[in-house]
Amino acid sequence: MNLIITCQRNLEDPTILEIQNFLERFGDKDAVIEKTVFSGIIQVETKLDIICLLDNFREIIEDEPWLIKYCSRIIPIQEECESKLDKIKDKVISLSHIIKKNETYRITVEKRQSSLHTKDIISEIANSLSNKVSLENSDWEIIIQVLRNRTGISIIIPNSILSVEKEKRVELD
Repeated sequence: MNLIITCQRNLEDPTILEIQNFLERFGDKDAVIEKTVFSGIIQVETKLDIICLLDNFREIIEDEPWLIKYCSRIIPIQEECESKLDKIKDKVISLSHIIKKNETYRITVEKRQSSLHTKDIISEIANSLSNKVSLENSDWEIIIQVLRNRTGISIIIPNSILSVEKEKRVELD
């Protein structure tokens, strides 16, 4: 999976069709789009560059906002692993080379049906990185999406997660 898309509960099917149409429009007719066991959560495996894909969605919101009806949030995922503290930490460390020495980060954790504790995940990651944490003005955001026994991880610039409603409101201002 390299995208997690959220939608309102029980609207997974129309959301999947919406995503499929956009991915085909952007050049991926073979994307794998699946419901998860969680209501309102869809996982996507696409061959497209996920950061460019988010930019494409932002352009759609800017030019034709009415076309996106069902997607709520689009979360980029760079790595995936088993939902175990050491595996999550190792994946974050392997991605952390993009964070330069003087740059800061923040960690955002979303968990669904997991016995892992958010505090433990944050501590494990923070203890393994030498950079400073900045909750207000970070250079990077470490995204941890725990979906029961699978975890998606990204290190992205802040505000890279696409919140469709927020973007639509920004366009109206």
